[in-house]
Amino acid sequence: MDTRQLKSFVVVAELGSFSAAAEKLHLTQPAISKRVLALEEWLDCRLFNRIGRRVSLTREGENLLPRAREILLAVEQTEQAIRVGSNSIAGHLNIMTSHHVGLHRLPDSLKAFINNYPEVNLDVQFVDSEYAHHAVLQGEIELAVVTLAPAPEPNIVATPIWRDPLAFVAPPGHPLLSTSNIDLQTLSQHRAVLPGLSTYTGRLVADLFRRHHLRLDARNTSTNYLETIKMMVSIGMGWSVLPLSMVDQQIVALDVAEHVPARQLGIIHHKRRQLSNAAYAFIDNILAKNDNLT
Repeated sequence: MDTRQLKSFVVVAELGSFSAAAEKLHLTQPAISKRVLALEEWLDCRLFNRIGRRVSLTREGENLLPRAREILLAVEQTEQAIRVGSNSIAGHLNIMTSHHVGLHRLPDSLKAFINNYPEVNLDVQFVDSEYAHHAVLQGEIELAVVTLAPAPEPNIVATPIWRDPLAFVAPPGHPLLSTSNIDLQTLSQHRAVLPGLSTYTGRLVADLFRRHHLRLDARNTSTNYLETIKMMVSIGMGWSVLPLSMVDQQIVALDVAEHVPARQLGIIHHKRRQLSNAAYAFIDNILAKNDNLT
């Protein structure tokens, strides 16, 4: 058994697919299958049920998964401790970011980091902020640059970088634009297009209306991607709440009496995780590039 076999096993378990794991690890599917098979032979048990294209963990696989994660984390932290002692900034740095933060806040910082530290193999995964937060808590990822959780989490170190004001928005020509003195009651009488309640932004809006004892008439959407929601607003599917920085000729900011609390965007990592030199350099790089921004 080696760490490559364990890593392949963990990724297949998390993604539920040998082909998806191969893509993530930049390997062929036969190579992933060979590693998992070697691990099963070494442990003398089946780790996955393979029925057609569906893959699920056996009882033995479920028992191994948390232990495999612990082993991989211990190996990674050992490597990091050695690199920290040597002051080298190299190796693999795996981070997560949300689509909105990655597209609108990170490009300059990422470019500078890649240019300044060419020996670091930077892997950026685009996911929902809530998923990234969970991945950091579970020790699956070293750093994430995301929307920060509204309430502090004891095991998360959160560093705010940007204040992200939110605005009620509607498409040009929407009836709300000809309405004076817009309040939440007025908004509740019109259809909305919002991210789901699984997101921090969706919960901010829902909590605001709940505190005023008002019902939200929101469309069911299959996306939390803010750029997609902006498109849906622009074609007349309803009003929404989006970052003020996204307002342009396609959508109009509404003058509403009540305000949605601004989001905080920033970096998170686990309190008990020893960060690599590359991670510290990444944090310093973002702080330096955004020293004068809010």
